[in-house]
Amino acid sequence: MITATGLELRAGSRILLSEATLRVQPGDRIGLVGRNGAGKTTMLKSLSGEGTPYTGQIERKGPVGYLPQDPRTGDLDVTARDRVLSARGLDKLMAEMQSLESKMASDDKAIRRYGQLEDQFASLGGYAAEAEAARICANLGLPDRVLAQTIGTLSGGQRRRVELARILFRDSGDAGILLLDEPTNHLDADSINWLRGFLAGHKGGLIVISHDAGLLESVVNKVWFLDANRAVIDTYNVGWKTYLEQRQTDERRRTRERANAEKKAGALMAQADKLRAKATKTVAAQNMARRAGQLLSGLEEVRASDKVAKVRFPNPAPCGKTPLTATGLSKYYGSLEIFSGVDVAVDKGSRVAILGLNGAGKTTLLRMLAGVLESDTGSVNAGHGLRVGYYAQEHEQLEMDRTILDHMRSAAADQTDTDLRKILGAFLFSGDDVDKPAGVLSGGEKTRLALATLVCSGANVLLLDEPTNNLDPVSREQVLDAIARYPGAIVLVTHDPGAVTALKPDRAILLPDGVEDAWSDDLLELVELA
Repeated sequence: MITATGLELRAGSRILLSEATLRVQPGDRIGLVGRNGAGKTTMLKSLSGEGTPYTGQIERKGPVGYLPQDPRTGDLDVTARDRVLSARGLDKLMAEMQSLESKMASDDKAIRRYGQLEDQFASLGGYAAEAEAARICANLGLPDRVLAQTIGTLSGGQRRRVELARILFRDSGDAGILLLDEPTNHLDADSINWLRGFLAGHKGGLIVISHDAGLLESVVNKVWFLDANRAVIDTYNVGWKTYLEQRQTDERRRTRERANAEKKAGALMAQADKLRAKATKTVAAQNMARRAGQLLSGLEEVRASDKVAKVRFPNPAPCGKTPLTATGLSKYYGSLEIFSGVDVAVDKGSRVAILGLNGAGKTTLLRMLAGVLESDTGSVNAGHGLRVGYYAQEHEQLEMDRTILDHMRSAAADQTDTDLRKILGAFLFSGDDVDKPAGVLSGGEKTRLALATLVCSGANVLLLDEPTNNLDPVSREQVLDAIARYPGAIVLVTHDPGAVTALKPDRAILLPDGVEDAWSDDLLELVELA
């Protein structure tokens, strides 16, 4: 279904993958794994045809459904339902059929055209296909109310679920290949469970990038490990659990073999040094040195330890008792009310979790508090000394054509490039990396850049929207530790129970009602459901 030969991927001058030959066949459900920045997203883009490899050829047979980490749709005025139906061309057929219905009573041409369209509609599955699309959407947390809205009125998480539903609907016949980059982002627990079952039964090809171990364990039957330190892909024709065990075994074997070889080579070199002192033993010394080199050259490389970003949040600037308040906030899209009459008071050093089902307005409220979205009613008021640091789940605060270093300069105009480079180095951006435009970064790298801009902000109120999305397990732990240690105020939106545990909230705001309540661990169950 997909065959890649001589594939080389690069990020700037850095080689991510060199001279690889890869094949995806029907029934292959491949987990593509590796640390953030290893090149997983770059690779998936290339295999889908959305990106171009540095060298190599990629042949695709059959339809390809590609879900990027941050899907963008061209027409924000189309409804979510029509966007999903457009995967099979049903949206345009239905729209034209509806426009002809009023003309059929007096127009024979309209009757004939309607009949033609009806035949096409039936050949594509007709109303059964429409019902099938609705079932997929409902299972991904997109009810009829949301499907009737235009794309432009939906939250980032809802838009992403619409794109996922569109891809699954188009490929529900199991004929094609699915390339999915973090498909469980923004899904609640029920939707994740449904998606696991759907993908496990997929008979076409599948490559999935995910940090959801449960998804990988339930779905994949092969694993590709992209090791950017060695610019290679290690392939394992086994399931997830067996892969983890086999990889640990391989690493222990590599380490043991290298230690034994180095010990023998060291002994040979020591003996060769002694023999070199004797003119009659020169040839023997050379042979021993050559043998020592052969022992080491035939070894498999031991994987270099991956670097870990040293995530920390800023030292908060001094502020008053209540640096941020909001009263009577409301948001409407046409006649649709997202929420109304919401009051928020963020005290110095307080910890607030915003909870609610998908579409309840959590991200909308956070954007209002950050000052990037106007409320329809009410106001947001800055208290004494307020400095807001906003982390957006869709990274809309990043300008895709600006470089990493330019973003840091805007965040901290009073700091030198040398100081900013030191901060970026802690977030694993070094050398020429800082001159990359944000648009070429992977989801995990965008997350690290967005977090890095917070470090130099001096913010005393952090507004964090899904800060652990797209992160590998080690980087996620770093962010959770930074949340736990930050002495300023935090307002958090997340599907990640671990992030809430790290936050240790003192209050929760429940949307869409806007009710504020003291935190109780009973509310933790709502986090995954949201």
